[in-house]
Amino acid sequence: MRTSTTSPETSTKPDAPSGRRTPARAKQPVVAEPLRPPSTGRYAIEDLSPVLALGARPVKAVVGETFAVSASVFREGHDAVAATVVLHGPGGVEISTPMRPVGSLAGWTAAVTPTSIGHWTYTVEAWGDPVETWRHRAGIKVPADLDVELELREGAILLEQALKGLPRGKTREPLKAAISALKDTDRPGPARLAVALDPAVTALLVEFPLREHVTSSIAIPVYVERERALAGSWYEFFPRSEGATLDPPRSGTFVTAAERLPAVAALGFDVVYLPPIHPVGTTARKGPNNTLTPGPDDPGVPWAIGSSDGGHDAVHPDLGTLDDFRAFVARANGLGLEVALDLALQCSPDHPWVTEHPEWFVHRADGAIAYAENPPKKYQDIYPIYFDADPEGLFVEVQRVVRHWMNCGVRIFRVDNPHTKPVAFWERLIGAINATDPDVIFLAEAFTTPPMMKLLGEVGFQQSYTYFTWRNEKWELEEYFRQLSGPLAASMRPNAFVNTPDILHAYLQYGGPAAFAIRATLAATLSPTWGVYAGFELFEHVAVRPGSEEYLDSEKYQYRPRDWAAADESGQTLAPYLAQLNAWRRAHPALSRLRNLTFHGSNNDKIIAYSKQQGDDVVLVVCTLDPHGAREGVLDLDLDALGMRHGDNFAARDLVSGHTWVWGQYPYVRLDPHVHVAHIIHVRPGAV
Repeated sequence: MRTSTTSPETSTKPDAPSGRRTPARAKQPVVAEPLRPPSTGRYAIEDLSPVLALGARPVKAVVGETFAVSASVFREGHDAVAATVVLHGPGGVEISTPMRPVGSLAGWTAAVTPTSIGHWTYTVEAWGDPVETWRHRAGIKVPADLDVELELREGAILLEQALKGLPRGKTREPLKAAISALKDTDRPGPARLAVALDPAVTALLVEFPLREHVTSSIAIPVYVERERALAGSWYEFFPRSEGATLDPPRSGTFVTAAERLPAVAALGFDVVYLPPIHPVGTTARKGPNNTLTPGPDDPGVPWAIGSSDGGHDAVHPDLGTLDDFRAFVARANGLGLEVALDLALQCSPDHPWVTEHPEWFVHRADGAIAYAENPPKKYQDIYPIYFDADPEGLFVEVQRVVRHWMNCGVRIFRVDNPHTKPVAFWERLIGAINATDPDVIFLAEAFTTPPMMKLLGEVGFQQSYTYFTWRNEKWELEEYFRQLSGPLAASMRPNAFVNTPDILHAYLQYGGPAAFAIRATLAATLSPTWGVYAGFELFEHVAVRPGSEEYLDSEKYQYRPRDWAAADESGQTLAPYLAQLNAWRRAHPALSRLRNLTFHGSNNDKIIAYSKQQGDDVVLVVCTLDPHGAREGVLDLDLDALGMRHGDNFAARDLVSGHTWVWGQYPYVRLDPHVHVAHIIHVRPGAV
């Protein structure tokens, strides 16, 4: 890969190997040409990838993230054609990377890496390679004693053209020697050709090729964001439960919640996510376990936003003041934690918007405002927003609310149910926010159809919730994460939460502590971003009733103080393992990437194996999927994906147990979930 400062243009002459084009001739009168696809010129450039919305929306990337660009590149006849990917970045940065041929259908690919935040594009340049065409032809004709002098003379002319393009200070001797040999008629033809085919000559021509008829594809946009948009560890808790008491019923505050932050930071998390912190309505308030008969001290559902104390720009008076919230954010930031805040565009019947902007809500035939329903479920305490009566007014107000919290130090927003609001609204809102503050991140909490989840990512959401919670078998984990790390990676980034206040999967209800360790291991190592909801480390697993994914005594409806100190003293906690997972993630950059995932074979359907590679860092994970008993099997490792060759052995250092083994392509493994649920292997090729 090399960097230049030129822009792509089409030329009918060979251009300099340094990337400089031959100056164009004087402009000729414009002649109308037949319409043709923008990716076809002198040479064909087809099937560009990745591309979103026919190039109308940008491909996702973060600073330093490598992704593959591919295209079909071909030309008429049999002469050689080659291709280059050119990244164009802010400030005129241009990074050119040679592509390599793959497959048998004119496929070409290259790995590219943007280096700064901002709007980038990539183009694929196709070009004729006259030197390679000659080398191929001469390699056949000279040994056969056909037109030897003519072939060698033409080769010398081409290499002289290539020599002119070498930048000053670059070693020229191999190319000069090749030219001299080709012109030396006193030497045998094969010997002269051998000098021109020397590896040193080849290396120079690869780095500074002689290109002709350069054809550029359309420019594909790429939006490059900060690292946290791709990688991070999230911890969710309700501030009102931290420091709360049940007898008498009393809410925790931002001050008491801040006392939990050092422990969250010690677990290695990067983001602390707070459900809504706004005033909660009293009309149709829900009681414990979603009852319709709350007591006078029941706090209600935080997502029933708004009361006489204010709406989306206010904090619940039980939690403290806006200054208290700012102090909470400052404390978190001082511990290396970012604060993510819930953005839930819905209201309680008591929200100020209900009286100030009745047009923002749907009115039934009897004049009543429609509350939220997902039959047979009813949410009488929540009014959905109607976006079509006054879209401009809503946009202005919501942007004001978001910027209000940004001014309080919040740079990450978890958006509640974005799939139930117009996609165009989110595209406009996120675009407006990121235009002035590109570091702000939006997470889409959308458990809906795959096309909608993909589209929300395309229109700007930096991260997305996933179906990970419901993927528990080996085949479905492999199938799903192949999608997430493959084609979908250009449009949406997964945030793999192991549980949420709404989702307690049966796997956790009945799997015991080992099930919690297994799910944490998978989330933390399969996805560059993962998260847990408080109580996960205490193995909270009791559902409100059989067949439900709702927690018994759900924190959504009541205070739920937890005795963290007692759990630590008794050892009945997964916290030490969560801290280790996050420590390993920070120590191994391979785990902070998405597109680098490879699955490996296993002859046991309850043992999953996969690896990630970033530069020299290679991590191989072997995890049991059975929380109840020991499983054993033989792996079939893709050694190439581990940076090795067929037949190689390597040192497999298990981060979990501390042991190191010598492994080859077919290692035997046995995992007892009551001892260790996984081997997390730091692969060290050759260190046997």
